[in-house]
Amino acid sequence: MVAVGFVGLGNMGSALATNLVRAGHTVVAHDALGPQRAPEGTIPVSDVAEVSRRSDVVVLSLPDGTASEQVAREIRSTADRRAAHVVDTSTIGMRAAQVITALLADDGIDYVDAPVSGGVTGARTRTLVVMYAGTDEACAHVEPGLAGLSDHRHRVGDRPGMAQAMKLANNFLSATALVATSEAIAFGQSVGLDMGTMLGVLNASSGQSSATSDKFPNHVLTGRYGAGFTNSLMAKDLLLYLRAVDEQCMPSSMGRATTSVWERFAAAEPGADFTRIFPFVEGS
Repeated sequence: MVAVGFVGLGNMGSALATNLVRAGHTVVAHDALGPQRAPEGTIPVSDVAEVSRRSDVVVLSLPDGTASEQVAREIRSTADRRAAHVVDTSTIGMRAAQVITALLADDGIDYVDAPVSGGVTGARTRTLVVMYAGTDEACAHVEPGLAGLSDHRHRVGDRPGMAQAMKLANNFLSATALVATSEAIAFGQSVGLDMGTMLGVLNASSGQSSATSDKFPNHVLTGRYGAGFTNSLMAKDLLLYLRAVDEQCMPSSMGRATTSVWERFAAAEPGADFTRIFPFVEGS
C-alpha cells in the first residue's frame, strides 16, 4: 500500500480518510482547523508541506477551487516533497481543475480530477461514486488510493476537468429533481394527498428520481433533514455548472431556473441541509 496524504477533514473528508485507513493505507492527514479533526487511525500533521514530504499521493477534500489551488501551490513549493500525484475529490469546476493541472505540471506533479457523489452516508458505506479523469499513467498510479475511497469508481476522461463536468451535470440533475419534487409534493398535499402515498406512487411511476426514492423518504418525510450537504454548496455547484455551460455555448434555460431557486434558498437559510428545500419551496 502507498502512503496517502489527506488534506481537508470536514464531514466528507473525514469519512474518506477513514476509508483509506480501513483499506490498509498509511494516511497522513492535515486540516486547516487543527489536528483534532483527524479521524482515528490517521497520522495528523501540522501543515501541507509535511503531508507532501510523507506521502506518495495527496488526496484533497476542500470546499472550492480557491482552496484547492492554494493547497496545490503549497504542495508544489515543498522543496523536499515526496508526493508526485494529487487526487482532488473536491467539486471545483472545470476551469479550476485545468488551472491546477497546469500549475502542478510545471513541477512534475500529476493531477487527477476525482469529485465524488453520494454524500457522507455514501462515503461511510463505500457506495459513494468517484468519477475521475486524468492521464493513463496518473490514473494507474493513484488507483490503489481511489480503490481505498470507495467501491464505485468510474473513469470518465483522459484529462482533468472532464470529471468536474460529469459531477456538475449530476448535481444539476439532482438539484432540479429536488426542486421539482418539492413543488409536486406541495401541490399534492394542497389537495389532500398524503406525502407517503405520493412517494409510493411516484417511485412506481415515471416521476421516480433520487429525490423521490432517497431524499424525500429518508429526510423530508421523516423530518430528519440530515443528508449532510448544504444548500450553500449546492448553489455554488450550480453556479459552476452555469459557468461551464455558458463557456461551451450550450442551452441553460433550466439551469438558470433551478439555480435561481437554490440561490434564494441559500440566501434565506445559509448552511441549511439541502433537503430543507421542501419547506422552503412549500412556503414560498
